[in-house]
Formats: sequence, structure tokens, C-alpha cells
Amino acid sequence: MTQELTIKIYADGAEIDKMVEAYQSGKITGFTTNPSLMKKAGITSYTEFAEKAVAAIPDLPISFEVFADDFVTMEQEAEKIASFGKNVYVKIPISTTNGESSIPLIKKLSEKGLSLNVTAILTIEQVTETVAAFKEGTENIVSVFAGRAADTGVDPMPLMRKAAEICHSKQGTELLWASSREVLNIFQAQEAKADIITCTPEILAKLPMIGMDLKELSLDTVKLFNRDIRALGYSIL
Repeated sequence: MTQELTIKIYADGAEIDKMVEAYQSGKITGFTTNPSLMKKAGITSYTEFAEKAVAAIPDLPISFEVFADDFVTMEQEAEKIASFGKNVYVKIPISTTNGESSIPLIKKLSEKGLSLNVTAILTIEQVTETVAAFKEGTENIVSVFAGRAADTGVDPMPLMRKAAEICHSKQGTELLWASSREVLNIFQAQEAKADIITCTPEILAKLPMIGMDLKELSLDTVKLFNRDIRALGYSIL
């Protein structure tokens, strides 16, 4: 049933082997990375990692995030990241750690023609300001963290539907459903008219389960429990 999905699925990660595997599967249309994922993957050289990633994935969009927390250094990093390849999007957080808005920098970088992926967005106000900052004719991504919104107990669907309307008001701007938690989010993102959703390798591994008969899944679950029981070697009596 995966053919019923029209939304673009991006792989979220920082392990080259898993990125290449996802790329070769033919099911992935882009890639995103972030500092937290790079830390988890044990990346020691940002430049080396980025160059390897672009060499392995030369023809799909791939996003790399700036590391700095001040706008002067962010701008310099953004220009270097953009030089890694024509398929590269520069990820810019919506604010610094002290809460200062990145909108002036986003506007400046967009005027230079860089393709941007503005990240850590969680409000409609942030979406509106970001889209307004993009230069006409540039290609950009607005990453709204729907999963994090849901973590607070808030239904992210109204947020994402409104964000889609705003993003689609400017040609070349795409809405990305970020911080996905489960396969269901892919269908929710598509329903909300998001253009892209990022998925971890764990979620991508579950794609073959789409459309699976629930009775069959129930039996598989019982078998899983039974295998674990036998592996434990415990007895109640």
C-alpha cells in the first residue's frame, strides 16, 4: 500500500551506511541530518561526514545544519555548507539559544540564493515570518516539529494544515513534518498537505507493515512473546 502515499519521505539520520541503504531502496526522496543525530552517530568531523554523504547521495536533497549560536558565524557556516553540493539545503534554527529570532539571517541568506531548511519551528507566527523572509524564486523547506507539538498533548493537525496553507502561498516553499514518531504520522502529514516528512531508520523499517492484516499482526505478536519467553528460560511453576 506504500504506492498510495504521495508525500515525499526523507530519511533522518547521520550514519552513512544507513543513509546509503535508504538511498538505494528507491523509496526515499531526500535526507536530513542534525547535530543531535551526528552526536549519536559518533561523527568527529562535520566536513568529512558531509562530503561523504554528498558523494554517496549526489542527486537528492540533503540538509546539513549550522552549529554556531551567533549570526555572524552562522552566516559563514551556511555559506560553507552550501558549497558542499548543489543538492544541499542549509538548516538554520528559527532562533538562537537566547531566543533571538533568526529571521534577519534567513532573509539575508535567501537573498544570496541559498536553499534553506528552517528548523525547530513550532508556531504559526514562526511559519509566517519564515516564509515571508524567503526570496522569490528560491527553494526552501519549513520544518515544523509536529511530533514535539504532539509530545505536549496538542493535536498537531490544525497547526500543520495552517502551516501548509502559508508555505504553499510562496512558490518553491515546502512544508516538512518533523520529529515523526510512528508510521501513522506519514498518513497524517499527507492529510495535512505537508510536502515532506522525515522518518528515522526505525520508522522506515516499519513501512512494509502498512496495510498488514491486524489479525495476522496479533498472531505475530503472540509468537514474538513466545520467542522471548523461550529465550528467557524462565518458568512460573
